[in-house]
Amino acid sequence: MNMTPARLLIVDDHPIVREGLRARFGSTPHIDVVGEAGGAGEAIEQVAACRPSVVLMDVGLKGATGIELAAMLLERYPMLKVLMFSVYDNPDYVQSAMQAGASGYVLKDSPTAELLVAIDVVMQGGTYLSNGVSKRLVRGQAQRPMLSPRESEILSALGRGESSKQVARALGLSVRTVEAHRQSIKRKLDLDGQAELIKYAVEHTRRHGAE
Repeated sequence: MNMTPARLLIVDDHPIVREGLRARFGSTPHIDVVGEAGGAGEAIEQVAACRPSVVLMDVGLKGATGIELAAMLLERYPMLKVLMFSVYDNPDYVQSAMQAGASGYVLKDSPTAELLVAIDVVMQGGTYLSNGVSKRLVRGQAQRPMLSPRESEILSALGRGESSKQVARALGLSVRTVEAHRQSIKRKLDLDGQAELIKYAVEHTRRHGAE
């Protein structure tokens, strides 16, 4: 399945970070870097001019925090996807970012492969949290993180015994995207393996089917 290329805007106050990210994505066919910004004011201008579909945004910015900027941008452009990109794995930052409307939170020491998966997931309407972030978030709150509507849909399909290929065909997604959602569900629910995921999915489907 051919994916529509993500129109990516990079927002970070360190030029060397922006240059490094441009280099990372240079050979990635489904990501088109349409602009970059070093601060809040410039980011607002670039979003209006470049019309990105995803903004990869640092938490620490000049003029406003990345979290404050995310809230401002999403109020103006509700269809925009914001993926926070930070050195901080503080659960308070993560929760604030998600409450502001961010679709994900990835740590800056994440490998390129994880960053690409995160962008794919948010482009498909899901949410993505780096593994370390998700575990700290689970430990730091009494309730489990909420699944996105798409993740809940996939969880229910798994509970009905559907394979990733069947789910992908039914929802019009790529198998890779469905697998990424499965990984995200496992992280959010702190499930160790595929067997535990399927067991939870079956129980989840039975529980909601009885309601």
